[in-house]
Amino acid sequence: MYSERLLDHFQNPRHAGVLAAPAIVVDAENPACGDRLRLSALIRDGVVVEAAFQVKGCTASIACGSALAEWLIGKRLGAIVGVARTVEDAVGGLPASSKHAAALCEEAVRLLARRVGG
Repeated sequence: MYSERLLDHFQNPRHAGVLAAPAIVVDAENPACGDRLRLSALIRDGVVVEAAFQVKGCTASIACGSALAEWLIGKRLGAIVGVARTVEDAVGGLPASSKHAAALCEEAVRLLARRVGG
Protein backbone atom coordinates (compact mmCIF):
# COMPACT_ATOMS: atom_id res chain seq x y z
CA MET A 1 0.00 0.00 0.00
CA TYR A 2 2.75 2.51 0.93
CA SER A 3 6.12 2.86 -0.79
CA GLU A 4 9.42 2.09 0.91
CA ARG A 5 10.29 5.81 0.84
CA LEU A 6 7.05 6.75 2.57
CA LEU A 7 7.57 4.12 5.24
CA ASP A 8 11.16 5.30 5.73
CA HIS A 9 9.99 8.90 6.31
CA PHE A 10 7.34 7.61 8.71
CA GLN A 11 9.69 5.36 10.68
CA ASN A 12 12.69 7.73 10.54
CA PRO A 13 11.23 11.24 10.32
CA ARG A 14 13.62 14.00 9.35
CA HIS A 15 13.55 17.41 11.02
CA ALA A 16 10.84 16.52 13.54
CA GLY A 17 10.06 19.17 16.15
CA VAL A 18 9.47 22.90 16.30
CA LEU A 19 12.13 25.53 15.73
CA ALA A 20 12.59 28.29 18.29
CA ALA A 21 12.10 31.98 17.51
CA PRO A 22 12.86 33.74 15.27
CA ALA A 23 11.50 30.87 13.15
CA ILE A 24 8.01 31.31 11.75
CA VAL A 25 5.48 28.70 12.87
CA VAL A 26 2.23 27.92 11.04
CA ASP A 27 -0.51 25.37 11.68
CA ALA A 28 -2.47 23.70 8.89
CA GLU A 29 -5.40 21.39 9.45
CA ASN A 30 -7.51 19.10 7.32
CA PRO A 31 -11.00 19.46 8.80
CA ALA A 32 -12.25 16.38 6.93
CA CYS A 33 -9.89 13.92 8.62
CA GLY A 34 -8.54 15.96 11.55
CA ASP A 35 -4.86 15.70 10.56
CA ARG A 36 -2.78 18.67 11.74
CA LEU A 37 0.62 19.85 10.58
CA ARG A 38 2.76 22.41 12.40
CA LEU A 39 5.51 23.70 10.14
CA SER A 40 8.30 25.93 11.39
CA ALA A 41 10.92 27.56 9.22
CA LEU A 42 13.85 29.85 9.72
CA ILE A 43 14.11 32.12 6.71
CA ARG A 44 17.05 34.34 5.82
CA ASP A 45 16.99 36.59 2.75
CA GLY A 46 13.94 34.73 1.45
CA VAL A 47 15.58 31.29 1.68
CA VAL A 48 14.53 28.54 4.08
CA VAL A 49 17.70 27.74 6.03
CA GLU A 50 16.09 25.39 8.54
CA ALA A 51 12.70 23.67 8.74
CA ALA A 52 10.91 21.37 11.16
CA PHE A 53 7.51 19.76 11.46
CA GLN A 54 5.10 18.14 13.87
CA VAL A 55 2.11 16.12 12.73
CA LYS A 56 -0.88 14.71 14.49
CA GLY A 57 -2.36 12.36 11.95
CA CYS A 58 -1.99 9.30 9.81
CA THR A 59 1.10 7.52 8.53
CA ALA A 60 1.00 9.40 5.22
CA SER A 61 0.72 12.81 6.90
CA ILE A 62 3.70 12.11 9.14
CA ALA A 63 5.79 10.92 6.20
CA CYS A 64 4.77 13.88 4.05
CA GLY A 65 5.60 16.32 6.86
CA SER A 66 9.07 14.79 7.09
CA ALA A 67 9.58 14.96 3.33
CA LEU A 68 8.34 18.56 3.25
CA ALA A 69 10.72 19.75 5.98
CA GLU A 70 13.63 17.99 4.32
CA TRP A 71 12.80 19.37 0.88
CA LEU A 72 12.18 22.97 2.00
CA ILE A 73 15.71 23.58 3.25
CA GLY A 74 17.60 25.69 0.74
CA LYS A 75 14.49 26.70 -1.21
CA ARG A 76 13.56 30.32 -1.90
CA LEU A 77 10.12 30.69 -0.37
CA GLY A 78 8.74 32.97 -3.08
CA ALA A 79 9.64 30.47 -5.82
CA ILE A 80 7.99 27.41 -4.29
CA VAL A 81 5.15 25.98 -6.37
CA GLY A 82 3.54 22.58 -6.70
CA VAL A 83 4.31 21.49 -3.16
CA ALA A 84 1.69 18.73 -3.04
CA ARG A 85 3.08 17.01 -6.14
CA THR A 86 6.69 17.48 -4.99
CA VAL A 87 5.98 15.97 -1.57
CA GLU A 88 4.03 13.12 -3.11
CA ASP A 89 6.96 12.35 -5.40
CA ALA A 90 9.40 12.56 -2.45
CA VAL A 91 7.58 9.79 -0.61
CA GLY A 92 7.24 7.58 -3.69
CA GLY A 93 3.59 8.34 -4.37
CA LEU A 94 0.39 8.22 -2.35
CA PRO A 95 -2.73 6.10 -2.69
CA ALA A 96 -5.85 8.11 -3.50
CA SER A 97 -7.08 7.78 0.07
CA SER A 98 -3.91 9.50 1.36
CA LYS A 99 -3.55 12.42 -1.06
CA HIS A 100 -4.88 14.69 1.69
CA ALA A 101 -1.45 14.42 3.34
CA ALA A 102 0.28 16.19 0.44
CA ALA A 103 -2.51 18.78 0.30
CA LEU A 104 -1.92 19.48 4.00
CA CYS A 105 1.73 20.23 3.22
CA GLU A 106 0.72 22.56 0.41
CA GLU A 107 -1.58 24.43 2.78
CA ALA A 108 1.19 24.80 5.37
CA VAL A 109 3.57 26.27 2.79
CA ARG A 110 0.85 28.65 1.60
CA LEU A 111 0.34 29.83 5.20
CA LEU A 112 4.09 30.19 5.66
CA ALA A 113 4.45 32.28 2.49
CA ARG A 114 1.56 34.47 3.61
CA ARG A 115 3.23 35.07 6.99
CA VAL A 116 6.50 36.00 5.30
CA GLY A 117 4.71 38.14 2.75
CA GLY A 118 5.78 36.05 -0.25
